[in-house]
Amino acid sequence: MKAFKALLKTEIKLSLRGMDMFIFAICMPVAVILILGAVFGDKPAFEGADYTFLAQSFGAVSTIAICAGGVMGLPLVVSDYRSRRILKRFKITPTSPVLILAVQIVIYAIYSVASLILIYLVGRFFFGYHLQGSWFHFLGAYLLVMLSIFSIGVLVGGVAPNTKIASAAASLLYFPMLIFSGATLPYEVMPLALQKAADFMPLTQGIKLLKAASLGEPIEIVFLPVLVMVIIAVLCVTVSLRFFKWE
Repeated sequence: MKAFKALLKTEIKLSLRGMDMFIFAICMPVAVILILGAVFGDKPAFEGADYTFLAQSFGAVSTIAICAGGVMGLPLVVSDYRSRRILKRFKITPTSPVLILAVQIVIYAIYSVASLILIYLVGRFFFGYHLQGSWFHFLGAYLLVMLSIFSIGVLVGGVAPNTKIASAAASLLYFPMLIFSGATLPYEVMPLALQKAADFMPLTQGIKLLKAASLGEPIEIVFLPVLVMVIIAVLCVTVSLRFFKWE
């Protein structure tokens, strides 16, 4: 526990020195919720809907920070440490891959939770947003989506041989999911063919789960997204720990 606390404290300080996560995990989601609120206001999500477009989009916007931290931040930090031989030095200490990855997961989880709180406060006080579903169900779904998407970053960062490959893989995962999964461009306004393609993206299934939780829809309709999130998390973490590269 002492090692975890010491490493976490150091890594948080290093993370705060850069502006990347502040911009992509904090500023971007707030900007998106402000734009959606200003453009659509209290307009219904579709004709006859009993909830607004903003209410429908809240779950999706809340995943922007998760995507930024899990798919872009995590793999680049771990691969950078590998390239600079920092991981090689850790290898001769009692530090384990689990400890290194756990510290990074906690840091990006803090960013994600801070982002969630901010976008909720912006939606609540500027546009009158309120969660129609259960906060218990929503936060449980949010945690599951976070762990699942973070596991993808853990996998890329754990096995990528160098920063260049990790960066390329992270970009190929991050930008399509950010744009086409529904996190920024609403899933409902996409052409049917694009929706079918987006359904193969892990984040799309996570957003469907969060939308259902935030709108109070029956839990039975999200069986597939829950199953996908769990399978991705277990598979990616297992492979990452099994093939973790120190150098």
